[in-house]
Amino acid sequence: MDLQTKIENNAIIVTISGRLDAVTAPEYEKKIRELIESGNIYMVVDFEHLDYISSAGLRGLLVMVKLLNAKGGRVCLANVNENVHSVFDMCGLTALFKMENSVAEALAALA
Repeated sequence: MDLQTKIENNAIIVTISGRLDAVTAPEYEKKIRELIESGNIYMVVDFEHLDYISSAGLRGLLVMVKLLNAKGGRVCLANVNENVHSVFDMCGLTALFKMENSVAEALAALA
């Protein structure tokens, strides 16, 4: 997993590539905790280059939502491909996450 961040329109864009699974999820959670503790409470997670997500990866996303909710923040997912979206569907998590087709649309949804 590679994780890149940038700030745009008062939100932090977290771009993930590769796999978000049992091996990489702890690193993801650690980075997300650091970002939220630093005051970043509006996030767009860009999945354009994410190839695979496991239940451990979903757990990392749920931790992110919980931490953001506690701080009054919000998250929107962008560019969720069909394979990754099917994992959200199978786990019944589609309704929990706002998903947009692009980073620009996700940023607009947070505004």
